[in-house]
Order: sequence, then C-alpha cells, then structure tokens
Amino acid sequence: MAEIDGNTLIARSLKKQGVDHMFGIVGFPVFGIAAAAQAEGIQFIGMRNEQAASYAAGAVGYFTGRPGACLTVSGPGMIHGIAGLANAQENCWPMLLLGGASNSYQEGRGAFQEAPQVELARIYSKYAARPDAANRIPFYCEQAVRTSINGRPGATYLDFPDNFLSAKMEEDDVVIPERCAEPPRIHADPSDVQRAIDVLRNAERPLVVIGKGAAYSRAEAEIRQFVEATKIPFLSSPMGKGVIDDDHALSVMPARGVALQDADVVLLLGARLNWIMHFGLPPRFAEDVKTIQVDIHAEEIGRNVPAEVGLVGDIKAVAGQLNDALEADPFTYPSDTPWWSALSAKVTENKTFVQNMMNDDAVPMGYYRVLREIQDQAPEGTIIQAEGANTMDISRSVLMHKNPRERIDAATFGTMGVGLAQAIAAQVVHPDRKVICVEGDSAFGFSGMEVETACRYRLPIVFVIINNNGIGIGFEELPEDRFQASAMAYTIEAGYEKMIEGFGGKGYSVRTPEELSSSLKQALGDSMPSIINVHIDPQARAKPQKHHWLTA
Repeated sequence: MAEIDGNTLIARSLKKQGVDHMFGIVGFPVFGIAAAAQAEGIQFIGMRNEQAASYAAGAVGYFTGRPGACLTVSGPGMIHGIAGLANAQENCWPMLLLGGASNSYQEGRGAFQEAPQVELARIYSKYAARPDAANRIPFYCEQAVRTSINGRPGATYLDFPDNFLSAKMEEDDVVIPERCAEPPRIHADPSDVQRAIDVLRNAERPLVVIGKGAAYSRAEAEIRQFVEATKIPFLSSPMGKGVIDDDHALSVMPARGVALQDADVVLLLGARLNWIMHFGLPPRFAEDVKTIQVDIHAEEIGRNVPAEVGLVGDIKAVAGQLNDALEADPFTYPSDTPWWSALSAKVTENKTFVQNMMNDDAVPMGYYRVLREIQDQAPEGTIIQAEGANTMDISRSVLMHKNPRERIDAATFGTMGVGLAQAIAAQVVHPDRKVICVEGDSAFGFSGMEVETACRYRLPIVFVIINNNGIGIGFEELPEDRFQASAMAYTIEAGYEKMIEGFGGKGYSVRTPEELSSSLKQALGDSMPSIINVHIDPQARAKPQKHHWLTA
C-alpha cells in the first residue's frame, strides 16, 4: 500500500477544501508543506516577512470567499503571522494561519523556537487547534476552513509539530473529508423585514449605508435594485465603494458628514457602527436617529446604539428579502424633499471644492492632484490598494469605483503595513487586471521589501508612493542634530524608486503633473512592477473637516 506523509496530507486536505493560494516563508519545520502544496496545485508565494504573508492571505479571503493560507515557521515566525490573523479576524475575512511547531514530545522542555502557539492564536481567531494525531490532519483542515467561512467570516489557526509533518501513514488509513459547502445564505425573520420597510417608508430623512460586508457577500445586484426602487440616498464605507457605482445619481458620498449627521433613519447594509461610523453617536449622528442593522453576526445588532430593527442574515439574502417586500408594497422616496435639497447642495459644494484641488497644477503637487492622475489613467476594472493616513482617506473621495471589490485598504483594524501584501494578493487572484498600490511614504516603510516579491513573480503592480518626507504632516528639512528631529520626520526626498531597480523593476522619480502622467502611462503598460516616487508638497493637507476624525 502507498504511504503518505503529514506534509502531503496537509496540502491535499487544503486543496480539497478550496484553498488555492498560500503565502509564507519557509524554514524549520515547514519546508515540506510548501513543496507539497505546490505539488498538489496550490500556488505558493514566498514573501519576505511573515506579517506581509499573513496580510496577503487575509486579502485573498476577501477577494474569493475562501481562506488564503499563510505558512510560517515555529515560534517567532508564527508570532509575526499573528498580525495578519488579527487583521483578518477584525475585518471578517476568511484566513488560515499554518504554524510549524517543535516536536510534540519536546513540548515543555525548551525546544527550538518553542512557544504556546495555539494559545496565542486563540485570542485572535475563530478556531485554533493542533491535530491530536497525524492521520487526523484532514479533519482539522476541514474544520478550520469551514469555520473561517461560515457565520461571521474570520481567521483560523492550525498548529503542526515537526513529528506530525514527517510522520508516514498508509493512505488507506486516512479519510480526507469532502470540500465543505459554501456558507448558507441565512435569511432574516420576515416580520422584521416588513418592519424595516415600514420604518424606511415613514422616514423624513432616510439614508442607506453600504459597508464592505455587502461587497464580501456579493450583494451588489440586490442592493442596487433596492436603492433604485426606493430612490433613497446612499453612501458607502471605504471598502463598500463600487457595490453601487460611486458616481450614481443617488450617491451622496461627497456629503457624507451632513448625511450621517442629519439622517433620521439609517439602513446599515454590512456596515458596523464602529469607529469608521463614529459608533452611531452624536455629534456625527442625530440624537434620535433610528438604525436598521443588517448583519450576519447577531451580536453586532445594537452594539453601540439600540437598533430600531435588527435583520440578522447574509446581506445578499436579506437585501433580496427587502426587494420582495418592496415589490409587494412599493414606495419611492420623493426627490423634491428638503432632505434631498440639503444633500444635493452639500454634494455640489464639496465636489467643487475637491475638484479645484484636483485641478491644481502647482508644483510641488498635493495629494488631490496626484490621485486625480491615477483616477484619469487607471483602466476600468483596476484594483486599487490605498494605504497611509492621508493617502487612504483622501483617495476615498477622489478615486471613484464602478464595481465592488476594486478597493482594498487598512479597513476596520486600521493596520499599517498591509498595502504591498494586499496588492500582491490582488494581482495573484486577478492576474489579468491592473493593480495600483497607492502608498504614503510612511506606509511603504512597513513592508517595502515586498517589492522584491512582486519582481520575483513578475507581478506588474504599479506602486505609487506619495512622498511628503514624514508621517502625516511632512517636512522640508532635518535639523543638524538628527536626534532632535521630529519623530514624524523621514529622510528628505528619499529615493524609494531606486529600491525596485535592484530587483529588475522600473523606478520613476516625479515632481510635476506632466512627469507623473508620463510615468503612469509607461508603468501601466509594463509587464514588470514599477515604483513611482511622487515628491509632493510636504505641507499638503486634506480637505478641512467640521469634526475631528474620531469624535464619539
């Protein structure tokens, strides 16, 4: 009879469960897992840092609905991978962290890189386990994948001691479970659906908020149908952009502040009332606002403010229920209300303000002019990763998206250092689409070495670094005593573009709109990755806000 070892059993089990992408760094004791994964048809991408590998695995979960896997060595390697585990868990993305471990019989004896890995992972995951025997590996792989995609999606962890990896067993003694089914489309209570419709029907100032949960659920057709049938104004969270075209006539994203502050009824579709939504509290929301929450996770309903109606279920399924209820008893929000007039006026005012900054050809450039050039040149279907405080926030208002899952960023956890990894994941999952990674210079520093990964795999990502020489507010010079420099200052006019040239990519250093335009054209047409290092005005700012970004 044929024998199979633990490495092959892991790879074969994961492939059976629909895990098609694995990111990681090999070393003791996981060399064999990577090789076996490749032999079983799993695409392995060797990264330069375990954190980046784990961020990439989480992004795959968002793009595909099946977990990407991150492979790490024991101890320090696995601990580095916890960064992406926590990020995926908070963002509700399926992800699987695979940690090598010292021999099980050495546990507690001070083995090489020994650490309490299962216990560490359990804090940041839905499921964390070590197989109780090598021949039980397939059972645990199925459990981990199924847990990651069902209910509220999230992260899972599996721990593999070296002696389990090298163990050999008869294939006939091993049972590999069938691929776990796609998560069921859970529907909300029909009576609650009707209550939600009634609350919206009676609203004077209704608003729909579309979150990244709607994008993940692939609910775009149902949500568009509902919004266009009711004619209720909508706005999107940063990663909910594109579920309905950002330029849609009913979009009030340029008037986000007024819309949230003055709405009397808010329908939340896969958007949590966390910090991104100011916890649903004044002054960003009205004191007496009524919320209708649609979420897969029952515990999310009423978390920070009481919900008028809670609809627990899959966003796509519940949006379909709302459409059915609407078809039976239709209503349309009128276009001639004071609410629409106020929103339209604010949309026009803010659009004009932003457009003026986008059209400013002054040198050095500001954020808005750089982002306008990206908006103008990015082909339809381009996936854009945006990272960095100003870069991410400003891009939300400048970069328009026509389709869902075309924008990815730090999201709920606000994690810095995700950018290059997420861009790599996007290009791996979508090899035929353009990927642009827009980074602040601070953000780029967290994972800049991953440009070598992009070059090694010939991933034609365009990395645009918006360089203001510092964190947040930039600097024009450093003091003579460098230890007296601001903690927010970086090397003045650093030549980041030179980094990629050493790995076979193309680097551009630009200062003017004309140089930026020419560089983007070339980079988007290249088959290798590029860095466009854009030196902007260090004092460039975002549009002033009425309230501090985090007020509640």
